[in-house]
Amino acid sequence: MKKFKIVTPQSSAEKSNAIADNFKIELESISQFNHEIVIAPDNSEDEFISTAKDADAIFGNGKFTAKIINSLENCKIIALGSVGTDTMDVDAATKNGIPVTNIPDTFIDEVAEHTICLILASYRRICKLDKMARSNQWSQGREFLYQFPRLRGQTLGLISFGNVARAVAKRAKPFGVNIISYDPYVSETVMIDHDVSPVSLEELLTQSDIISMHAPGGQQTFKMITKKHFELMKNTSLFVNNGRGSTVDEKYLIEAIKNKWIAGAALDVLEQEPPDPKNPLLNLENVILTPHVASASSRFDPARRRRMGVEVSLVLSGRWPTGCVNPQILENSNLKTWQPYSAR
Repeated sequence: MKKFKIVTPQSSAEKSNAIADNFKIELESISQFNHEIVIAPDNSEDEFISTAKDADAIFGNGKFTAKIINSLENCKIIALGSVGTDTMDVDAATKNGIPVTNIPDTFIDEVAEHTICLILASYRRICKLDKMARSNQWSQGREFLYQFPRLRGQTLGLISFGNVARAVAKRAKPFGVNIISYDPYVSETVMIDHDVSPVSLEELLTQSDIISMHAPGGQQTFKMITKKHFELMKNTSLFVNNGRGSTVDEKYLIEAIKNKWIAGAALDVLEQEPPDPKNPLLNLENVILTPHVASASSRFDPARRRRMGVEVSLVLSGRWPTGCVNPQILENSNLKTWQPYSAR
């Protein structure tokens, strides 16, 4: 029986504690095969290539460049343990006929809930009120909130309308907000079915009281929101981002807040993570920051590791994966269809 070589980046395995527990979660699926899991050092491209070039499969999170992907001699799948694919060159994988999988549907609830938390905390100025309550400004809190309208009747704009944005819309509706969305890749009827009004990007920016960014990372969305977009927003609006820091031109977000083009922001993601200690966002009172934790819960690591194992197992058994981000290669592959289409 053929022995499959399955490689994972060292930093990814260490971060998920997979080394300590001998990959027991991934092996729930992979153990059916004659296999070896090899941990590849990933301090440099050449180090990783030296170990991974003859791999049958790769799983885990890492920086998978075109150089790395082009060096792979027999790789049948790269299974990422994340929603985003901005850490790897999907085009290179596609050219080499390698399916790339991610986990687009595992942490929807967590990210949607975190988004709602940031929306409510920023709209009601919870962090500011907490400081007032602790610094002998107790009596000033009510007067401070008199400046802002109630949430009911405000407009929430969702940039992109994928799984997370749809879950946010469902959770936000009971608060009485009007919900609009911009996504050129989603049918208007889908938005309407979610009781969300489809609009152009300009309409969303000019009409929204709260703007929540959900666009995925990648070349098409790199610095998608920049100076001209912040200038279109209401000076009373709040900007929330639980998606990817790369989708926003951060220097203009900072400028927008400092110049009061917008009222504030609530961010789980930044251009540079961890941020430079000199990043102005760290010291702006009307900015709430969380450290890229929107998807985190007790089920996070087991769920994503289990899913990576399933994806690797499917492909090694000659079947389509469930969450392929480059599904165009599946039709011409030797993999067999076992479901109507690859899940997206």
